[in-house]
Amino acid sequence: MNSAQKTVAAGAATGVVTMLVLLVLLSNVIPGLSADATGGERLAYAVKWIALGALPLILAIGSVGNARFSSEAIDPTAGKESPSMVINGRMVDNTVQQFLLFGVASLAVAAGARGDQLSIVAAAGITFVLARLTFWIGYRIKPLYRAAGFSSTFYLNLILFGYAIWAAWRP
Repeated sequence: MNSAQKTVAAGAATGVVTMLVLLVLLSNVIPGLSADATGGERLAYAVKWIALGALPLILAIGSVGNARFSSEAIDPTAGKESPSMVINGRMVDNTVQQFLLFGVASLAVAAGARGDQLSIVAAAGITFVLARLTFWIGYRIKPLYRAAGFSSTFYLNLILFGYAIWAAWRP
């Protein structure tokens, strides 16, 4: 591995480990619902946490819009974006992708899990926000440093989908 690959691998590993620790710790402290919560109650619970997950996307879109308004990049076709605007735009693009997966996976967990198992959705909502902010901050420092935030978000979504599949098909 070259130096850049080692940097990304270390960041990715750190991000995944941190995400797993947060997911376990927060799942054990945040209450879910009663075990016999209705489907509507479970979905409503998930939607609240999905809404929280939109926070980094809202911040990034606002950042791009405000930066464009106050610069020559007000015309997005002029190619006048600063390097930080380009990064913020990429943050928006990747966060839209990750948020879509997060929302679908959270709803899938809520649809198939018992109410008392939904603390994972709450823990995932908080972890998602922190991971996306880590991605953005790392990207702004040095693009290779986005790895911790990217990997933690991607594998969080993968875990949620796995949990949803398990919850839907368990005996």
